[in-house]
Amino acid sequence: MDRRTWSLFETGIPSFDTLLGGGIPRRQSIIVAGDPGSGKTVLCSQMAFLAAARGLPVVLVTVTSEPHDKLVGELSSFSFFREELLDEKLFVMSAYSSLKQGAKETRDLIIQTVRKRGAKLLFIDGLRSIRDLWQDEARLREFLYELGIGLAAADCVGLFTTEYPLEKLLTLPEATTVDGIVSLAVVKHGARRMRRVEVVKLRGRPHLSGEHLMRIDEDGVSFIPRLESLVSAGRDVEPPEERVSFGLPELDVLMEGGLPRTSATLLAGSMGIGKTLLAAHFAVEGARRDEHSLFVSFHDSTESLAARARRIQLDVARFVRSGLITYLYIPPTEQEADLVLDHIFQEVERRNVKRLVIDGLTTLEQSIAERERRPLFLGALAEKLRRAGVTTLYTREVSKVAGTELDFSDAPVSILGENLLLLRYVELRGRIHRILSVLKMRDSKYDNDLREFQIADSGMKVLATMRSAEGLLTGQARPIGTSIGAPE
Repeated sequence: MDRRTWSLFETGIPSFDTLLGGGIPRRQSIIVAGDPGSGKTVLCSQMAFLAAARGLPVVLVTVTSEPHDKLVGELSSFSFFREELLDEKLFVMSAYSSLKQGAKETRDLIIQTVRKRGAKLLFIDGLRSIRDLWQDEARLREFLYELGIGLAAADCVGLFTTEYPLEKLLTLPEATTVDGIVSLAVVKHGARRMRRVEVVKLRGRPHLSGEHLMRIDEDGVSFIPRLESLVSAGRDVEPPEERVSFGLPELDVLMEGGLPRTSATLLAGSMGIGKTLLAAHFAVEGARRDEHSLFVSFHDSTESLAARARRIQLDVARFVRSGLITYLYIPPTEQEADLVLDHIFQEVERRNVKRLVIDGLTTLEQSIAERERRPLFLGALAEKLRRAGVTTLYTREVSKVAGTELDFSDAPVSILGENLLLLRYVELRGRIHRILSVLKMRDSKYDNDLREFQIADSGMKVLATMRSAEGLLTGQARPIGTSIGAPE
């Protein structure tokens, strides 16, 4: 076993262990801080029950005059709660009476109970109540210091909760007495309230820094580390020379056979021009080649896309039924980007996905609450998918249907767009035409000819090079000949 991890106490919550750098160092004590309702008691109780379920003796200490069954009743709705563990592996006791006697009496009672039970985890719920009862800084500091020494001698990890927010806690002696501090918070952002966790301090462990997403559901507390905190600088690897086809020969030939394997491509275009259907071609072509494709949509249900694709002779539904295409519909509600990507990466790993479509990049960007974080997040996303061997296609709507300006200043082209394909409407002689062009391919040859394309009942078709007009990319073409595209 790695010497760096053998002395760690695993919390039983894998995502929490990830934040902590593997777990809590044995014989250390940590404070879990946060406002009321932030999830402190649930988190620590979950760790207590999971440790007891592994056969480790646990002592849970309450410091109020409320009966034990109130706490037990509040925890009973969570899946980690197991009543048969109570009084066997998980011993619940009240220290309220001894607290009124003094610090020494309380410390002696707790340490004696820990030793008698052979406890490997002690959970004291409510340090603030002790502070409010004693009103004595020196007494509380001495109590925590000597309790920590006693727990270390008994090879027991200490967990303490306090209702002070982090800023206040850092000014109190508790912050310097314990070995670690974990802060839980409910952050308001616009109309949303989002749960966050931060490992502020942990002696002797290279823990993940900064704030991370926290969730509470029927299984208890779980965490999703920030994507950019997990993707470290890696060894530069030469990209494979293989190409990934769209299954549209006239388009593939513009890119020397298709997109470079493991690259990221931004498919930008006006509203309703056909971005989703072209992305569906990309996913279906992968399925035809026995490559698993994952299609993530923020706009269309499976049935909606299948019906639209069927009208152009593209049988998405057949490959969804066969399992070669996994369709993930995420309604554009108040989603959190970390949660969305956690779901996507689970599917990528579970199904060995080789092609990924994210249809609606703007929605994903907007789900990242902190604007300044978006470039880091998207850069980490692209890097993680590349390392996983996934070729990714993102669709993004451009702001103007037609016009003289092409503005990508608000698009993450430099981050995600190793390759950039543009779809655009143009008006010529009183008619609207669809055109496409490969604007950019990093470290790869490509043909930048402008092509008209059609979407009809017979399918999607890329037509001949357009040489009968100029100004096509502006959306307001000027004829220089007598025809455009293929003859009707």
